[in-house]
Amino acid sequence: MMHTSQAFTALLNADEESLTTPSFPHETARDGIELTVVMPCLNEADTVATCIHRAHAAMANAGIVGEVVVADNGSSDDSVAIARDAGARVVLVADKGYGAALMGGITAARGRFVIMGDADDSYDFGELPKFVQRLRAGDELVQGCRLGSGGGRVLPGAMPRLHRWLGNPLFSRVARRWFRAPVHDVYCGLRGFTKALYQRLDQRCTGMEFATEMIIKASLAGAKIGEVPITLHPDGRKSHPPHLKTFRDGWRTLRFFLMCSPRRLFLLPGLMLIVLGIGGYTVAMPGMKIGGITFDAHTLLFASLAVICGSQSMFFAAIAKTFAMTEGILPHDPRVQRFSRLVTLERGLFLGIAAGLVGGLMLLAAVNVWRIHGFGRLDYAETMRVVVPGVTLVVLGYQVILGCFFMSLLTMRRR
Repeated sequence: MMHTSQAFTALLNADEESLTTPSFPHETARDGIELTVVMPCLNEADTVATCIHRAHAAMANAGIVGEVVVADNGSSDDSVAIARDAGARVVLVADKGYGAALMGGITAARGRFVIMGDADDSYDFGELPKFVQRLRAGDELVQGCRLGSGGGRVLPGAMPRLHRWLGNPLFSRVARRWFRAPVHDVYCGLRGFTKALYQRLDQRCTGMEFATEMIIKASLAGAKIGEVPITLHPDGRKSHPPHLKTFRDGWRTLRFFLMCSPRRLFLLPGLMLIVLGIGGYTVAMPGMKIGGITFDAHTLLFASLAVICGSQSMFFAAIAKTFAMTEGILPHDPRVQRFSRLVTLERGLFLGIAAGLVGGLMLLAAVNVWRIHGFGRLDYAETMRVVVPGVTLVVLGYQVILGCFFMSLLTMRRR
């Protein structure tokens, strides 16, 4: 499961300055530093020094006043000592996870701009100046693109074929269609952004989803997003394989996309089920016969199942969207606010009670028919045309009442 954090990562740094110093205004850099390069690190002794040297050289050649922060996430090799010897400022991040490490490094950043990139020597930190150029021009998030669709280049052996030709293009296309993110390489870990944007996004994901969360939130928040082509090099590590797991991380990405889109996860499937259910009722209540197929009481049961599941799915859509907005996971949506003003707690309760009463009366009518027949056998098909709709209305009314109370709890003001 995806881990979330309500506060920034707990940071330990025995040798460096305290990270509890007050935050500085967004518009000015601390100590005259314009750029901070943040590298998450977990046992990168093979490559971290090379990455640090290239970043320092690129900033020096371009006249950029900057620093390199290595956010170490519990390395058991010599990564920390090597990084310090190479001239980086090391931040020790206690909480585990790719996102947690980045949160710790970005929190410690002194620059107005931040560029994050893996310390495995797959990214050429000599390309830093073009990210800075776009940030200076006004972009709030500048995403690197390794794929040819965005002008990038992947050197032989740098990316598995499944990632290059299927996974990455597919998820990038989904990000463009679902969230209107103007990127062609959603997984690229080399990207730049303003410290102000990062603080505004209030990111929560401490795992691999951190990178995609940034793109989705920035896009939904209306941030100015740019993209620059880069070259991906083969992983330079020798002591251990890459941390990325194809199917595990692919599923985590899809899961996160769906969680950020309650409309596709809950609302649209719920609408489809309700339409199917209403269609079932339309042909089953009168006992229609179409093309030699008779629709009777069993069809009513299936139709009721569709209606109940569909309505529950739609309630989940409203609840999930409201929770995501109140917790800052997703930005405020005017459509949800208009819906909340239209469907108040009192109106919802009235609707739920009314549906429950109608359903209850139908069930009482069915019991009365049974009484009239001496509590003996009944005509199954005819009786079920009353019982099934009655049960369905009672269940829907109960769901509406509970759902409205739950929505009201979510929207209560908190200090």
